[in-house]
Amino acid sequence: MKNSFAYNKATLKEFRETMDNYGWIIYERAIPQKLISRITSELESAYEKRRQIQISNGIAGNMAGTLHHLLEKDNFSLPLLENMYCNRELRDFLGGNYILNGINGVINSQSNNAYINNIHRDVRTFSVEQNFMIQMIIPLDDFTTSNGATHFLSGSHKIDQVPDEKHFRLYAKQAIAKKGSIILFNSNLWHAAGTNFTNKPRRALTLGFTKPYIKQQFDYPRYLGYDFGKNLTDGLRQVIGYNARIPASLEEYYVPRERRMYQADQG
Repeated sequence: MKNSFAYNKATLKEFRETMDNYGWIIYERAIPQKLISRITSELESAYEKRRQIQISNGIAGNMAGTLHHLLEKDNFSLPLLENMYCNRELRDFLGGNYILNGINGVINSQSNNAYINNIHRDVRTFSVEQNFMIQMIIPLDDFTTSNGATHFLSGSHKIDQVPDEKHFRLYAKQAIAKKGSIILFNSNLWHAAGTNFTNKPRRALTLGFTKPYIKQQFDYPRYLGYDFGKNLTDGLRQVIGYNARIPASLEEYYVPRERRMYQADQG
């Protein structure tokens, strides 16, 4: 069984078997380079905005090169999400409708020493009976052995405890992938960003998707505005979380079924 497949060429059976055995899969060159170029061009200003907040709030120490919650009304995020990349796989893994848990970015350079370099997994609640969350990495630069491609310990999504450091470094495999590829992995999987030995940054987006009843990292519908959501496509409304909101008043709670903030098809 291999980990890497051409986008839209792998069957769901191959997806399921690979995710079960390894916990991660690569779809090669899945996203058009034009969109990748736009994302890359907008990443630096997005980072500077967030970096200033990290510094002013006194939490800059181990967050260099990380930027969080990139969903904005006028940047690359809506075109990216509107294309619903790997929608078939996400629906299969999560058992139906899903929502965005977070859309973040990483700029991995020689000078950075961020928390992502530590062995970690992206969900705190461990379960092998049900899939609650899946992660997506979109390389904005080629992922190589020399520029810090992410290390994955295959099969560790079935292990509750953090693996021994020596064991992880010995057996974890790096996700070597071209920019514009998609790396999907079980959120239980133990992984770590690699060390960048080059003089160029290794950039990527990291997205998380969950079952709709899982709380989002950031209240995207409220941030964008409830009125803004009325003009979105059905697919964007779903993935951003507009169909899985929580009422904040009795007036919002007591409404006809079709106007409920948490829709019946959300699980």
